[in-house]
Amino acid sequence: MSIRALSIAATGMLAQQTNVEVISNNIANMNTTAYSRRRTEFNDLLYQDLRRVGSTSSDAGTIVPSGVQLGLGVKTAAVYRIAEQGSLLSTDNSLDIAIQGKGYFQIEMPDGSLSYTRDGSFQLSPTGQVVTHNGFTVAGFGAIPADATSISINPQGQMYYTQDGVVDPAQAGQAVMVNFANEAGLEASGDNLYRETPASGQATPGTAGAIGYGTILQGFLESSNVNVVSEITDLISAQRAYEMNSKVIKTADEMASTINQMS
Repeated sequence: MSIRALSIAATGMLAQQTNVEVISNNIANMNTTAYSRRRTEFNDLLYQDLRRVGSTSSDAGTIVPSGVQLGLGVKTAAVYRIAEQGSLLSTDNSLDIAIQGKGYFQIEMPDGSLSYTRDGSFQLSPTGQVVTHNGFTVAGFGAIPADATSISINPQGQMYYTQDGVVDPAQAGQAVMVNFANEAGLEASGDNLYRETPASGQATPGTAGAIGYGTILQGFLESSNVNVVSEITDLISAQRAYEMNSKVIKTADEMASTINQMS
């Protein structure tokens, strides 16, 4: 019995180690633009039936009401991404844009593939294209002339620029917005970018402000949705659970030693 307790407690320690790693990543990204916090999900393992529930206990047909089932531990089932709107921070930068509501910006990668992000801290390339901090093109926006004096982006994601001597502003495209049936199914690829997967479903393109899509707010950035107080509380809880599992291992080892001394 003590050997079984050792393996059960070991699964508990491994699960809580993963939990601490997820929490530490949340805390590390508390100031990352548009970061979505993660939550660890656990499942219990298979059960060993020492006396099967519902089996007959006599030739008269009496039924065992509960039986004897011993669990074999715990496993990490998933690390779930909480796609919750972060607070919006004013930056007064004309190329900083935040999404109010659902949606992602579409990013054109150098290899021709597409990635998606809610990080709207954009910049201009040497050719006037709107790009991410790594130089990847933001889909939908056109080039901005070098002599443009100001840039404005309306809630629908339409970009306009003005030039000296020209009365009316000129339009330079409109941001491409996409939605997914299951946002949690997106694959994080680093640099605040996500990729489409079979779990997320196909990207559904649209425009900002349309039904089901958020609006654009210029001069703002979405902050991380990490709640530091909640994360610290979860960290303490995970630490206590880890310590309790290690105590089980110590107790099981002492029980095994007692049995060995008796034999």
